[in-house]
Amino acid sequence: MAQIIPDGSNGPAHGAGFMTSDAGRPVGDNQNSMTVGPRGPIVGDDFLLFEKMAHFNRERIPERVVHAKGSGAFGTFVCTSDEIQKYTTAALFQVGKQTPLLARFSTVGGEKGSADSERDPRGFSVKFYTEEGNWDMVGNNTPVFFVRDPLKFGDFIHTQKRHPQTNLKDATMMWDFWSLAPESLHQVTILMSDRGTPMGYRFMNGYSSHTFSLVNAQNELFYCKWHFKSAQGIKNFMADEADQMKATDMDYSQRDLFGAIEKGDFPKWNVKVQVMSEADSKTYHINPFDLTKVWPHADYPLIDVGVMELNRNPVNYFAQIEQAAFEPRNVVPGMGFSPDKMLQARLISYPDAHRYRLGGNYQSLPVNAPQCPYATYNRDGTMALGDNGGASPNYEPNSFGGPVQNPRYTERKVNLDNPVMGRWDHREHDGDYYTQAGNLFRMLGPDGQKRLCANIAGSLSTVPERIRTLQISHFEKCDPAYGEGVSKAVDAALGTAGMKAEPVGELVNA
Repeated sequence: MAQIIPDGSNGPAHGAGFMTSDAGRPVGDNQNSMTVGPRGPIVGDDFLLFEKMAHFNRERIPERVVHAKGSGAFGTFVCTSDEIQKYTTAALFQVGKQTPLLARFSTVGGEKGSADSERDPRGFSVKFYTEEGNWDMVGNNTPVFFVRDPLKFGDFIHTQKRHPQTNLKDATMMWDFWSLAPESLHQVTILMSDRGTPMGYRFMNGYSSHTFSLVNAQNELFYCKWHFKSAQGIKNFMADEADQMKATDMDYSQRDLFGAIEKGDFPKWNVKVQVMSEADSKTYHINPFDLTKVWPHADYPLIDVGVMELNRNPVNYFAQIEQAAFEPRNVVPGMGFSPDKMLQARLISYPDAHRYRLGGNYQSLPVNAPQCPYATYNRDGTMALGDNGGASPNYEPNSFGGPVQNPRYTERKVNLDNPVMGRWDHREHDGDYYTQAGNLFRMLGPDGQKRLCANIAGSLSTVPERIRTLQISHFEKCDPAYGEGVSKAVDAALGTAGMKAEPVGELVNA
């Protein structure tokens, strides 16, 4: 029986053995279709032919809208400095600690079949499989971006794709947009410089670009930007060299990265971070959450954090790179987000894109799943893996021993002057759950109230008594007649009319 292992190399047909169908039926002949005589038509009995054809027709999943063509590899991150512990409690930042990771690099605008040496920003994403869950650093090889408001992201990307009439790349679209959006000048300047055509993925830096946040053991908030500095140095193609490479080897960057790792020349990046205090963020002369701006190093110098090394090629590109899903919302305790508008939108848009491309259970795929214990109440959906949670509850709260929240990990409230952003406990500010429900009950009239209570009793009568009793107490707070009506209807359904229920107060305070 095939076993799912964390690196995603599980699957059919590893090593020698006899061929079977997808359902495990032994295959006796994989060379000839089943026909009526040697020259006759194919018959519907040929289960193997139709299985193979149907699977072949579905081998391609939708490519990414942006960052479609990419390369990736596995490796490790080693923390080399304890200075970052002043700013975050994240467990991976202990000196000497090794954290496994997956990195993916990509061009941005081109399709899967485009050339690696196109003039384009490059995606630079890293998934750290930490003991506290996955941390995805989703960035580019540039520290800024073309736009700073997500409302314009789709408009901008359309200009980098194909013209709706000619289906060709169109410089007019690009420059028309850029000229009407001068905030893009910073990124356009980078794109049009030598760094717009890096000489493979090993020879470029990576940046979070977005501003994220850190929280330390004293519950102090800091804002940060991540930098991954290539230990191989920066190397770029000149424009004519990049054009020549497009004609010579469209997969140059993929070949270069895979080949280097294959021969043991493991690429490395020095991981650094810029840190800004919460107080500085309110007064700094540059908006620290503007994606089109950098933080000058003179004001916020780089702090050494560790070293990232890539040392293992994927075993199967589709399973481990094409199905890899990176998303900036994946942060670990001691990390958080910022008011960066583009980041805020990407927290929503990335997982939405993954669900479209890979299905609702994309995070359960081996390459995306955490490599630490995890528990969730999410169930069902396309390609639910494993036992789909078995017989355990798929809701919370529950009284059957399911996983519960841990207040220790509640996100720190962030002071945005007015109002204050955070996970406010709404119960502290509005504990009235009953008035409006009671008003509705009274609006129904006697007949409607009777049907309501009967409908509730139909299902409420099937649950454990402790749950029924507590729920009826809520109905009573809406309107005494509501609670009494449901209680009588439940008693009737159970055939226990007149029997005394367990006192609610004793149950709640037990």
